Amino acid sequence: MKELANKELGALGEEFAAKYLKKQGYKILIRNYKCKLGEIDIIARDGGEIAFIEVKTRPHDPYIRGMYAVDRRKQEHLLRAASCYLSETACKLSPRMDVIEVELDAAHKLTGINHIKAAFIQTGDYARY
Repeated sequence: MKELANKELGALGEEFAAKYLKKQGYKILIRNYKCKLGEIDIIARDGGEIAFIEVKTRPHDPYIRGMYAVDRRKQEHLLRAASCYLSETACKLSPRMDVIEVELDAAHKLTGINHIKAAFIQTGDYARY
């Protein structure tokens, strides 16, 4: 089995996450949003909320959770990028920060998705929400 580079593995995980979100009724607004303050894997509408979603792709292992890679520093980058998006678009939806863990087997087949809604909240002065 060909070993995928981290970038390829991440793109594959984001594709699985986007398909999952669409099946759950989310409207994907943008993928791979970038601004000078950071980037966000997926931005989607979920009813009256806008979800800023970080996707973490890992091999199936109960001891290696993707959410643990979203540490305080990563959260701050995501919050800054979300703030940038909100100011650019004048979006009035209620914001939420989610993490989606995508688990793959050795053949890069999907073995599981764990969607953590409202995985963390803003605690600094840099975000407007």
